[in-house]
Amino acid sequence: MTRRPLAALAAVATALTLAACSSDDGGDTAEAPGGSTASDSAFPVTIEHTFGETTIESEPERVVTIGFNEQDFVLALGVTPVGVREYLSYDATTRPWAIDLLPDEPIPTVGAEELDLEAIAALDPDVILGVYSFMDESTYDLLSAIAPTVAESADHELGATPWQEQTRMDGAALGKSEEADALVADVEAAFEEARAEHPEFEGQVLALDFWFDGAHGALPDDDLRMQFFTQLGFLAPQTTGTLSAESLDALDNDVLVAAGTDQDTLLAEPLFAALPVVSEDRTVYVGGFDRQFPAALGFTSPLSLPYALDLIVPPLVAAADGDPATPVEQLAV
Repeated sequence: MTRRPLAALAAVATALTLAACSSDDGGDTAEAPGGSTASDSAFPVTIEHTFGETTIESEPERVVTIGFNEQDFVLALGVTPVGVREYLSYDATTRPWAIDLLPDEPIPTVGAEELDLEAIAALDPDVILGVYSFMDESTYDLLSAIAPTVAESADHELGATPWQEQTRMDGAALGKSEEADALVADVEAAFEEARAEHPEFEGQVLALDFWFDGAHGALPDDDLRMQFFTQLGFLAPQTTGTLSAESLDALDNDVLVAAGTDQDTLLAEPLFAALPVVSEDRTVYVGGFDRQFPAALGFTSPLSLPYALDLIVPPLVAAADGDPATPVEQLAV
């Protein structure tokens, strides 16, 4: 999924306080849909976001996720959502990093590029989670009339809420803050281990080139997908955004990761093929957005990130070693 050009959806903070699900007068704990438990003491909980704050009175049992990656976060926290947003450009129903947590029957979808509000309402959700949904305020208001809705963090640009914060926001909404903290710690430890094992990554400039509709673009360091590489010690390039043919040299840094199309298509472009980072074999080609690594990177979740690390670290080591004679073994999936 490419980062969507949603300037029209720029977030404007408001002060909206929502009433949520009715309280459950049961015991101290309630069984969550995914099999783990959430303590009644976790509720009510109030979550601040870009449109104000949302209060969830009791543990939600029917969770709808409208963030493009949000279903992964909920599954990682032990909850199976009753409705999810369809992922763009990739068949997420069999994604390998979540396959053991997905139910036997496909989860109903509630829209892809655009949300289907009627489908969301028909699922009778207790909570709607949209930390990576790119929703605007009018959509938020409509969703809030259906159920308590959690929008993106107010502390970051639209679409730039780090996965750690998204994990904690979703965890709080589900009454699973401790589980969320543990997930964050585990994944951060995996990054720290990879970074410690490969000190050669530290300080090298890596451009992440997203090829889309024939145009190249270098992702900035506030993009979740670029943050994957900065967590490994790489630096983002100075020039980012959509690149014209005349500005392709912005991709010529220490290491290049090329996504969005296949290697042959890219090498057929003379200006791209002539870049030293390409001709000197310091480039990792990860394929189109329907391939496993770009999709795992797009999800940027506690489930997909360890999977993505396992795939990308070996070719990154070869690309970053400074020796053109070292072949970069490209990804096969």
